[in-house]
Amino acid sequence: MIKENEFVYVANIDELKEKVGKKVFAGDDEVALFKVNGKIYALGNICPHQHASIIFQGFIEESCVVCPAHGWEFNLETGKRKFGNKGLETCEVLLKGKKIFVRTKTKNSMW
Repeated sequence: MIKENEFVYVANIDELKEKVGKKVFAGDDEVALFKVNGKIYALGNICPHQHASIIFQGFIEESCVVCPAHGWEFNLETGKRKFGNKGLETCEVLLKGKKIFVRTKTKNSMW
């Protein structure tokens, strides 16, 4: 079980190709990893438009990942859209050697 605010190992840097996404799991959270110009980004993998699990399949354009189904653009740093209010969660990334760790945001259950 993952404790709150804990970094979780998700992949090795060698598994990522430049500007090609990879879907990983941090506990129960789906995460889309991207390596762009050597920097690692981690975003929620679920597109807020139709809740499709496809962000990792998106393509990189400027500083954004573009949803392959709907064309929505999300900033790699912030997860925010250029226009509109829906965006993606971002995850903090920690590198230890060639290992990638991410920390997802805590979600509060309402039950």
